[in-house]
Amino acid sequence: MPRVAIGLEYHGGGYAGWQAQAGLQTVQGVVEAALGRVAAQPVQVVCAGRTDAGVHAVGQVAHFDADAIRTPRGWTLGANTNLPADVSVTWAQEVSAQFHARHRAESRTYCYLICNRGARSALAAGRATVIHRPLEEQPMGEAARALLGEHDFSAFRAAECQARTPVRRLQELTVDRQGDWIVIRATANAFLHHMVRNIAGLLIAVGRGEAAPGWAREVLESRDRTRGAPTAPPDGLYLWSVRYPSELGLPVRPRSSWAMIPGLPPFSSLGRSHVVV
Repeated sequence: MPRVAIGLEYHGGGYAGWQAQAGLQTVQGVVEAALGRVAAQPVQVVCAGRTDAGVHAVGQVAHFDADAIRTPRGWTLGANTNLPADVSVTWAQEVSAQFHARHRAESRTYCYLICNRGARSALAAGRATVIHRPLEEQPMGEAARALLGEHDFSAFRAAECQARTPVRRLQELTVDRQGDWIVIRATANAFLHHMVRNIAGLLIAVGRGEAAPGWAREVLESRDRTRGAPTAPPDGLYLWSVRYPSELGLPVRPRSSWAMIPGLPPFSSLGRSHVVV
């Protein structure tokens, strides 16, 4: 049975997360329904990273098996014809039966978008986290430095996290500001449930001056979730990209722009800012 990999982008505000749940609208549910119509048979989709309720994606990757033979364009256009406006298949490609969207991924990158200004934003609502009190990005960057590397991230996992081990390798953590906008960018081999939002919550607290940058190390070493900051809201979180071995030949995710939110700078230097840790 042919296996097909697809790229997905979606606005998570109207969904109870990625994973299919009885009686709830989920991203997986609408994607499987759309692809099932194209394939003329039930389709089960496996994704690279299961996003929570309200979390968005720019570069989600998934795979499915189907007897139907369609061109990549056929899968893409057919699925999008049947998908709601806030979910889109961006590419499709037939892959080997050994490919697995989750298990073959080498790393995942999430971005957390903050609108930091005194006045509320009508345009960023639901697509960024709005914080009215001033945030200082330099202390946020200092705090982030303590979290880099391979650690036990128990202090940053949700109580309901089902991961077998809390150890993760955080390869990159950057804090970038342009005007009123701050992006926290995190890359790791994998993430725990709520890990990025809990890291963002801690960095926000440091940026507000509620704690010194050294607090990040204290929380990390405590391995105690109750020692950290409140979980940041889902509105600002985006699954930005998933990296696979180059020999798989999967399409490189197009360089998307934060211009998806009117008035936001393009962040052309994202990941190479003046606060790189």
